[in-house]
Amino acid sequence: MSIEIVNLLPAAAWRSFVETHPQGNIFHTPEMFQVFARADGYRPTLWAATVDADRVLALLLPVEIAVLGGPLRRLTTRAVVYGSVLAEPGPGGTEALGRLLVVYTRHVRHRALFTELRNPYDLGALRPTMRAAGFAHEEHLNYLIDLARPSAALWADIKSNAQRNIRKAQKLGVLIEEVTEAAQVGPAYALLKDVYQRIQVPLADESLFRAAFDVLHPAGMFKILLVKAEGALAGALTLLLYKGTIIYWYTGVDKAYAAYRAGDLLVWHVLEWGSANGYQVFDFGGAGRPDEPYGVRDFKAKFGGELVNFGRDICVHAPGLLKLSEAGYGLLRRFL
Repeated sequence: MSIEIVNLLPAAAWRSFVETHPQGNIFHTPEMFQVFARADGYRPTLWAATVDADRVLALLLPVEIAVLGGPLRRLTTRAVVYGSVLAEPGPGGTEALGRLLVVYTRHVRHRALFTELRNPYDLGALRPTMRAAGFAHEEHLNYLIDLARPSAALWADIKSNAQRNIRKAQKLGVLIEEVTEAAQVGPAYALLKDVYQRIQVPLADESLFRAAFDVLHPAGMFKILLVKAEGALAGALTLLLYKGTIIYWYTGVDKAYAAYRAGDLLVWHVLEWGSANGYQVFDFGGAGRPDEPYGVRDFKAKFGGELVNFGRDICVHAPGLLKLSEAGYGLLRRFL
């Protein structure tokens, strides 16, 4: 089998591989690639192993993210593979992935400090291939909620304190609205920015959200939900939607409206909507490391999902430079 490593794919072959692969997710799609390409500070690249010109055997879509430019760019750039790798099931796909990773790691060592795979599924049989390519596995948790159930069953799994919060929000007249116009993206982003600054977590540039609205929203792959309390904007939640899965992406609630319990109501609204509209899985988008306290994990645990540990796989390309940027490294890993 003559395997070729390429950086371009015909759109039809690319889309077909992702749509038909059991682990294909929104981060593998041409549409999400376009979103990252339009966002400031992001540089997506495509790496694929193919045979017969356009038959895809393995796919890797790293996104280089630079926090600083100029002379410090090299010290603040990492590559994140949000949807992890895809390989055709079987020995052929595994072999192709191994060859792809050899070529990729040789290229990227001069561009990024490290590459991090964020796994939304268990790599299983691919793990030896990842180790052979220099990737080390780290534990990282997530919650998945089965939406293929009636809303009553979803409600029964929610802990009593969260149920009380949801009822309180409803009693106080908290409203949830969907963004339908591009002009509404700015206010939603401004709220998120204030929240992320308060909790000292970096937030992606506004251009990422505008690109998602422009590219994904018309295709039914992206939503922004706004929370209104007493007529004021109290919170926002962004969602990614693809192949029956809803991903809880960026979210925040104004601290001034904490008593309205908008965060709990937002999650319940999405669970109920997803169940009613044929979605199978609600993906909470990560719950931190198991050995570290994490308040966000405590919040997500209230909704009765399955705790999974698919982890992350990391390959350090420039150990010396990484040591020079250790202080910044801890900050970079806090990106969600």
